[in-house]
Amino acid sequence: MGLTVAEKILQAHLVEGELKKGEEIALRIDQTLTQDATGTMAYLEFEAIGIPRVKTELSVSYVDHNLVQSDFRNADDHRFLQSVARKFGLWFSPPGNGICHQVHLERFGIPGKTLLGSDSHTPTGGGLGMLAMGAGGLDVAMAMAGKPFYLIMPKIFGIRLTGRLQPWVAARDVLLEVLRQLTVKGGVGYIMEYFGPGVAELSVTDRATITNFGAELGATTSVFPSDENTRQFLVAQGREDQWQELKADEDAVYDRVIEIDMSTLEPMIACPSSPDNVVKVSEVAGKPVAQVLIGSCTNSSLRDLTAVARILEGRETSRDVSFEVNPGSRQALENLTAQGNLLPLLQAGARVHQSGCLGCIGMGQAPPTSAISLRTFSRNFPGRSGTQNDQVYLCSPEVAVASAITGVITDPRDLGDYPEVTLPEKYLPGDERIEAPWPENAEVEIIRGPNIAPFPDFTDLPETWKGRVMLKVGDNITTDHIMPAGAKILPLRSNIPAISEYVFHAVDPDFATNMKQAAEQGVAGMIVGGDNYGQGSSREHAALAPRYLGVQVKLVKSFARIHKANLINFGIVPLCFANSEDYDLVEQGAEVVIPGIREALASGQDSLTVEVNGKPVAATIDLSPRHREILVAGGLLNWARGA
Repeated sequence: MGLTVAEKILQAHLVEGELKKGEEIALRIDQTLTQDATGTMAYLEFEAIGIPRVKTELSVSYVDHNLVQSDFRNADDHRFLQSVARKFGLWFSPPGNGICHQVHLERFGIPGKTLLGSDSHTPTGGGLGMLAMGAGGLDVAMAMAGKPFYLIMPKIFGIRLTGRLQPWVAARDVLLEVLRQLTVKGGVGYIMEYFGPGVAELSVTDRATITNFGAELGATTSVFPSDENTRQFLVAQGREDQWQELKADEDAVYDRVIEIDMSTLEPMIACPSSPDNVVKVSEVAGKPVAQVLIGSCTNSSLRDLTAVARILEGRETSRDVSFEVNPGSRQALENLTAQGNLLPLLQAGARVHQSGCLGCIGMGQAPPTSAISLRTFSRNFPGRSGTQNDQVYLCSPEVAVASAITGVITDPRDLGDYPEVTLPEKYLPGDERIEAPWPENAEVEIIRGPNIAPFPDFTDLPETWKGRVMLKVGDNITTDHIMPAGAKILPLRSNIPAISEYVFHAVDPDFATNMKQAAEQGVAGMIVGGDNYGQGSSREHAALAPRYLGVQVKLVKSFARIHKANLINFGIVPLCFANSEDYDLVEQGAEVVIPGIREALASGQDSLTVEVNGKPVAATIDLSPRHREILVAGGLLNWARGA
């Protein structure tokens, strides 16, 4: 039986286990990336491991999230990250150089390599034929230390593409259609692999948009083959020598397959407040728009910006719309300028910002109260924009710019003929400010600002756990619910005591206070949740900060992959209801006892009894032997130090 693209890369990097679906495997990681919102903590963790220099083929520290320097904290973190890169042998991409995923695709990504990043949209690299996965910062730190990355062997979900996108229909519409069919839970436990004759109709930029946005399916990652289009992209980047062909065998078998005829698609849009709340643009056309943002790691490439500029030639955006553009990289901005396509944006009324994430993670660009914001971003979770009760829609650059022109949600096909979009045969590299690794013998002092707090220590797991249900939540709780983003909170990512004050702040503003009071009484905390608990960002702070407050157990219907891994890394036991109906029996404030929890983990039991106000509730333990050892030790760092 032949292999898929994903299976070929997995097989080439397998260091432990067998490629059997549902079993734990360990992979050699070739490359890593971090961004500043997660990177500061990742490098504090790397320091705690005690390795003098990174052991990967290539590791890059990017600064792209916390770009608003309203006080010293973000600026201090940036200096810390630069000095850490010099000390430990990483590449360093400074503020304004671009979004990690866009820059990595342009300057560092290589077909057939593995990439682990402390950001959930790391699968962008799958557009180049990489096996690129998001993970918590501690997993990335371990990979930089030369340790393998562990995961449960996913199933392979084949998406067969046929046909060709029609004018005004974009690559984003492909993934919007997949989200419409499968929902934000449809990719859980799978690698999404694209194949079929339609693949040849998509550029690497198109593919990267699809693999990036595919993170919203809950998938482990998404991947395309490496073919002639991949080679052409690398030729334009001056990196043709790094190309290799990579395609699935003719007799490859997928665990599940859907087919999408791209020629039948039309412009789509995700309505508030979930990426899978997808309808045709024509169904919501005419709604007034107050803000349009083009950017994010999903749609800020040179191709996207060029298309927007060409559409705007001779046109002006509505005076009622704040139209803003966040270039994905310095390379994109340099080439846009060199081609003469920056001027049409400015003349049309665009506010052009620095290259970075910005509004996508609530770092400015909050929309007005009760007004519609159209964004070419990846997420529209409630309040993520920085405005409570926001109305954020997700769409392609074509839909976004058409709506900016008219002032209402607009099907871009109404604008007439699609303009010709040409890209350079050779790109200006735009990497002048990327700093290469310093020599191993260089004398470097790591610069630490006063906001950078030491990594906290955690105790191991007791034999019998006693605590209280401190919060009960429903389905599809995101990491934004648990640990909010935004300009106020993101600068605290390097200070766990400070950022812990905001755990579940949008759900229960008193949560942190209640946890502290419980801790003073010697009471540990449990969280109870529904399905797909912890979807969204890879931010490990959504596990680390609750653990700091005293949360040691979570009992839910099901977990999102990355969040579950982060919980294990920081010693929070992830349990699932054996019977989903029992969720209704557990109330907030209930007293909980879990007898023999340590022994249950250590001995390999797959279930245990949770006593809730004296009444038994059955829970399942779905963990590998390695995960169990980590939890018994109180977390991955404790386990690594004792191993």
